[in-house]
Amino acid sequence: MTARLFARQASVAERQEKLRAGDGGNDRGASDKWQLIRALTEARDHFGLSDRAIGLLEALVSFTTERVLDGANPIIVFPSNRELSLRARGMAPATIRRHLTALVEAGLLFRRDSANGKRFCRRDDNGVVEDAFGFDLAPLALKSAEILSLAEKARAEARMIRAQRSEVTLHLRDISKIIATALEEGREGGWADIATEFQEMSFGSLPRGYDPTLLVSLRDRLAAFRAKVENAYLSSLSEEEMSGNDDQNERHIQNSNTDLPFELEGQRVIERAEAGEPSLAKNRKMAISLERMKRICPQIGDYARGGMSGWQDLIRAADLVRSMLGVSPDAWQKAKAAMGEQAAAIVVAIMLERAEEIRSPGGYLRDLTRKAEKSAFSVYPMLQALERQTE
Repeated sequence: MTARLFARQASVAERQEKLRAGDGGNDRGASDKWQLIRALTEARDHFGLSDRAIGLLEALVSFTTERVLDGANPIIVFPSNRELSLRARGMAPATIRRHLTALVEAGLLFRRDSANGKRFCRRDDNGVVEDAFGFDLAPLALKSAEILSLAEKARAEARMIRAQRSEVTLHLRDISKIIATALEEGREGGWADIATEFQEMSFGSLPRGYDPTLLVSLRDRLAAFRAKVENAYLSSLSEEEMSGNDDQNERHIQNSNTDLPFELEGQRVIERAEAGEPSLAKNRKMAISLERMKRICPQIGDYARGGMSGWQDLIRAADLVRSMLGVSPDAWQKAKAAMGEQAAAIVVAIMLERAEEIRSPGGYLRDLTRKAEKSAFSVYPMLQALERQTE
């Protein structure tokens, strides 16, 4: 018993007395138990509860017989340790104790202990419960209005974040498409510098539960950069090209190259942030045209049946070369999953150029794959180093 818990129990008792006297106002302190659990799941961040703590509370709620939890009176459940563990999907006793403490600290649960610490009930001659010792769910019911309101707020915030995420992803996609098109077409206007600026843009570190204002800031920076890129591309067009309508130019950009030469996945930028990864700046982005890649790694072209006119031709050639180098199918699949197909294919092309230097191609690729899985790898420096050697 702590002073905080004692004050909380006194407040609950006072509220219950008012409700029983019909003086509770519009907040009746009652709610459908399953709707309440669902709402609490949506609002769990406010209460600092984990998914497993909510699961344990759901198990406790399942021991009540009424569909509606009415907090005007104590709602005591008294399951055995074994039965509670079973309903909590086999949760270990130590884990149960930890999550029970979290639920008590969140103000959703009271312990109503008997003299010997056991959970049980006493019934009269007619089988009606006279007294019970266990866990009191009345605090959960009394917080129903607050929980439902917080859940609605959480849903509104989630909708807003989804919309902002969508905007960020679209900006990332469209910027990369325009830069890719300009690089493939050899446009004037310093596109190598623009590509470098894009790859060096810091997307910041967005930990789990980040403030939506950070996402708004990222969206606004990308919108401004997108306007710069679009203006640069329009400025590079000739008078003949400018005489065409906007729809034609848009189709040209959309259809120029469906396999973008960018180690950039807009959606994963946001998903990785939400997963709590320490820094998105480690996930470097690479911009290089296929023609430049072929100049740096010319040998891969000898294994492209029918020539190498697109990135898919490079990927197919890399699949053949990796077998020749002794890279297993498993290592190749993991590399593509971690790096992306284009980056993995470029790595194989680099390995082919350096075949005499690399003693174990399979081990070398697996090491790079592990770095990629930790967002600590970019193929761009490897290309730059090889390019300097061939100059």
